[in-house]
Amino acid sequence: MTAQRNVLLLLANGFEIFEASAFIDVMGWNRLEGDGSTIVTICGFQKEIKSTFGVTLVADILVDDLDIDSYDALAIPGGFGEFHFYDQAYSDRFADVIKGFDERNKTIASICTGALPIGNSGVLKSRNGTTYNKNRVRQKELRDFGVTVLDEPVVIDDNIITSWNPSTALDVAFSLLEKLTSKEQSDTIRNLMGCSSNEE
Repeated sequence: MTAQRNVLLLLANGFEIFEASAFIDVMGWNRLEGDGSTIVTICGFQKEIKSTFGVTLVADILVDDLDIDSYDALAIPGGFGEFHFYDQAYSDRFADVIKGFDERNKTIASICTGALPIGNSGVLKSRNGTTYNKNRVRQKELRDFGVTVLDEPVVIDDNIITSWNPSTALDVAFSLLEKLTSKEQSDTIRNLMGCSSNEE
């Protein structure tokens, strides 16, 4: 029997729905059509979490009720400052969750500006990462947290995955699935979703 893998999807108000949905869909496809091992739990500061463009997701669990030991990985989509993403994403409690996962060497996967709260937490200091690349301001912000910013679409430094814009969302989700299962399993789901270059 395949071991269950629990992914905590940590959302701040103002998150990008497209980036969050990449994690939900890839893990969901694996649960339905793959080895059945991956489950996503949505976590927020309040029950209803509003995305950048007004779509609301309902939290399965609140940050204050979180037991990090119950989860195998952390997923963080980015968001827009104009929609107050950083109010919660840069909070001490958000940082504590990130640090808790890193201290246990659990995988942390982020997309686009989702790397910035990871940088803010301090766990990426003196390590490699990347973030939104179409406006160098965000990369400078990540660099100011002591991160070595690489000009690459997806950067994996040990247990932390970062990426540079929304176009990388599926690649990050598949990288997370690979870390939780295997490359073969991740490639299988990539192919089933029609995202493989050798699609038949």
